[in-house]
Amino acid sequence: MQKLSLAELLVQQFLVSPDDLARAESYQKKYGGRLEEILVNMGSLPDDQIASLYSQYLELPLVNIGQWLDNPPPEVDDISLRFLIDNHWVPLDNYNDKWKFACRYPLNLSVNEWLTQKNLVADIYVASESDIQTLSARFTQLNVTDSSQEIGGDEEAKLRELATEAPTVNLLNSLISRALRQGASDMHLEPYNGRYRARFRVDGVLHEAEILAPRMQLPIVTRLKILAGMDIAEKRRPQDGKIEMKIANQELDIRVSALPLNDGESMVLRFLRKDNVQYDMSVLGLSSDIESMIREDIKTTAGVVLLTGPTGSGKTTTLYTFLNALNNDDVKIITLEDPVEYQLEGINQVQVNSDIGFSFAAGLRSVVRQDPDIIMLGEIRDKETAQIALQSALTGHLVFSTVHTNDAASAYTRLLDLGVEEFLLNAALVSIVAQRLARKVCSECAMPDPEAKMLIDKYKLSSLAQKFDLPEIKLTKGKGCEHCSNSGYKGRMAVTEYLRCDDEIKAMPKDSDFIPKAKKHNAALSRRTLLEDGFYKAIIGLTTVEEVVRVAG
Repeated sequence: MQKLSLAELLVQQFLVSPDDLARAESYQKKYGGRLEEILVNMGSLPDDQIASLYSQYLELPLVNIGQWLDNPPPEVDDISLRFLIDNHWVPLDNYNDKWKFACRYPLNLSVNEWLTQKNLVADIYVASESDIQTLSARFTQLNVTDSSQEIGGDEEAKLRELATEAPTVNLLNSLISRALRQGASDMHLEPYNGRYRARFRVDGVLHEAEILAPRMQLPIVTRLKILAGMDIAEKRRPQDGKIEMKIANQELDIRVSALPLNDGESMVLRFLRKDNVQYDMSVLGLSSDIESMIREDIKTTAGVVLLTGPTGSGKTTTLYTFLNALNNDDVKIITLEDPVEYQLEGINQVQVNSDIGFSFAAGLRSVVRQDPDIIMLGEIRDKETAQIALQSALTGHLVFSTVHTNDAASAYTRLLDLGVEEFLLNAALVSIVAQRLARKVCSECAMPDPEAKMLIDKYKLSSLAQKFDLPEIKLTKGKGCEHCSNSGYKGRMAVTEYLRCDDEIKAMPKDSDFIPKAKKHNAALSRRTLLEDGFYKAIIGLTTVEEVVRVAG
């Protein structure tokens, strides 16, 4: 088979669009540079695919980093080692004068001339920037910096220089590209056992992605701070910032949080994708009976619909989905958020700013004067906000909001604890939805759960299936494949408990017996608890019993 040119390989194997390739080639003719690096800078080629590209194009093997990490590094004099590392080449082994090197760019002219001058025979392996940094960490003479030191003027200038050098830029771009390709919502960078660890949160669960060289900690932290508009000299207090970038043709907002630790700084990046967010009821994964009841509720012209659950349970996404279902030219929708995470077309979104006294309560007063039909309030945190929200519902507005409670009925007691009058709750609340997010079994590698019989007996699933009129119990689990990064799960769905604030609920005294009475009332209407809704979805094969117990048990 005829070997593909680099341009053909980029289009056919690495899905670079012909238009982007043409622009990159035009730029290369004008200013020089390597075609693949230009495409990375354009955001058309993920940086972490460069190693695979060179491996295919030059027919060289990719490095197996696990094979070398526990082996002692070969002896290399300091001058040669510094030269090699500066050129992104790492000595792996030297046996009988036959060297093995891992490198980012095998065609590096300086290193190839150096090998010729030294008359060295070498096997070359292609590696990503993060692999190069991790392998470099084996050479202890290269490890530097105490990241807790105070930074003076000269040090600040040096840090800025380090942060803009190619190894730092490439490593950070590579980590972000990998995180996006794995579908991560967050990336955590933190000191760990004398190294710097990168972890990705995929479908709500953290996975270790990379252990970085300690010497990369300060450059990476500094680069993130520069990009996010933070103070690079400030290392004693937490900071927040925002980065807007385009990677692999994806428009991306990244919220960055820096937190000082004893041995460095923890950086958390939250990825907010602009392009591929869907706010559709079918995507939420609501059970059909709950979805139909919610659709009835959100069609009412006035009242409050509350979502409850802990941080990260998908409440904001669900509220956005409700708003999207109601969004048309006939209604005015205004949201008050902290912060505004996604821009919704046709909806007026307002960000609160408590630093200037523009709180949820103050913002809500202004919003009501704007004559909206529908108001979304990011969170009810205090008595004043709660009372204005509930009174707005009584004056003809449909209000959506969230509170932090474990189940639906507890929202009543939470609002009463804030100081809201019981009559106001009875008059304004339409329904309360408690929510968790459970990982879905990967559709590519789903198989019958080998422990199904034990799980059915342990959790009494047969009686639940009978109660829910389900003809069969179909417990599945993911075997683990490339599609789901061998986790067995891909994507998430809502597990919910629904409580309609009907006449019986309104008539119940909101005392210490209210929560068990409300649960009993819900059960009498054949409505499921959070755990039961999770088991319902496990019985029909959408998730696993273990996952349900983890999020709702």
